[in-house]
Amino acid sequence: MSGIFGFLDFTREGPGIKKGGPKKKAFFVFWETYFRNFWRFFSINLVYFVTTLPIITCGFARAGITNVTRNIARDKHSFGLSDFFETIKKNWKQALSVGIINILVTALVLFCIWFYNESYLQTQQNLSLAGLVISLLILMVFGMMNFYIYTLMITFDLSIKALYVNSFKFVMLSFWKNLLCGICVVLVYGVYALIALLFADLRVWIIEFIIMISTLPTFKNLLIQFFTFGSIKKYMIDPYYEQNPDADIEKRRNLGLEVPEDEEPLSWE
Repeated sequence: MSGIFGFLDFTREGPGIKKGGPKKKAFFVFWETYFRNFWRFFSINLVYFVTTLPIITCGFARAGITNVTRNIARDKHSFGLSDFFETIKKNWKQALSVGIINILVTALVLFCIWFYNESYLQTQQNLSLAGLVISLLILMVFGMMNFYIYTLMITFDLSIKALYVNSFKFVMLSFWKNLLCGICVVLVYGVYALIALLFADLRVWIIEFIIMISTLPTFKNLLIQFFTFGSIKKYMIDPYYEQNPDADIEKRRNLGLEVPEDEEPLSWE
């Protein structure tokens, strides 16, 4: 699968999921996974925050945290900070480019939202309202595309154009699941915003800010992984392995995917 997949190699596997064992609901698995790795996430969150302070390097932070949360969501071992920085090292060109593109696109769309909103308030014209609605839809779709961009970047060997094209396809293929994921992410931010509004006290704001930077990044990205990796597996990974059943067995294990037993014949029925 060389030249198509760009899986990162890991030297140690996690416990995995017992084959044939009962499967828990994803809701419960998510919370168990998050709290089981809480202290590992704590350090990742702080490094993520520092890495995003120069806004131009936000793409580095997203690539690094995506790798860590992807592995942990797949119940595979992660070396935490070392995986975070190793991912940046291997994907820094695309991570930097995607980060800058995302900043520019988001800034442009937010400007359009502000412009059309002001125009509509002043003129009450349907054209301004249409522009506002379209801009909001673009922001929503682009936000959902970012659920996939960085996972595709660290998992596959794709051009930047292909990252955005495939991310848009995934938004459309699993639209309602992506919408639910987006709602969950917005609700998480909404909780922080509500607390800030209810307790107009600087000390509360400082405490909330500390809690937010030390918990929110990995929580959000782990949540995204639980919602989105199934679609990536269904539409990109599984079709490849159906055509190439013997390819990259070790890389398949590193993503927590089932592999054919060495002593058993392959069957893809």
